[in-house]
Amino acid sequence: MSDYNPDELLKLHHLRPAPGSNKAKIRKGRGEASKGKTAGRGTKGTKARNTVRPGFEGGQMPLIRRIPKLKGFSNARFKTTYQVVNLDKLSELYPEGGEVTVEGLVAKGAVRKNQLVKVLGTGEITVAVQVSANAFSGAAKEKITAAGGTVTEL
Repeated sequence: MSDYNPDELLKLHHLRPAPGSNKAKIRKGRGEASKGKTAGRGTKGTKARNTVRPGFEGGQMPLIRRIPKLKGFSNARFKTTYQVVNLDKLSELYPEGGEVTVEGLVAKGAVRKNQLVKVLGTGEITVAVQVSANAFSGAAKEKITAAGGTVTEL
């Protein structure tokens, strides 16, 4: 502290605001326009005063109270869904006939793996195929056996 000089100290009366940081004074007698007043909320009303809770619909019965409560029992959770393959797709994938399995259909990209497969009767099949799947429609069974093929349910 040997180079201490009391004349070079920063004093309180030396402080000045940064340039541009001075707030403009309120111009009195110039109406409401110069003061901000309503802060962009318009005049009066619920939205001008305080927050409105989420879901409030202005006194109308809210959606959450209009829709019915969960009641009763549904079997929708327990339904079985099948990957569907039609006969025209089978005749396209197996033009020479042969053995059709779920694994073969998965390998050819017709169905997803680890899901049940149902064969439906849309389209025609002319070659004999030995089809093994989880389910068949009545029309599919008839058309496959009429073409000389066999049907095996897994």
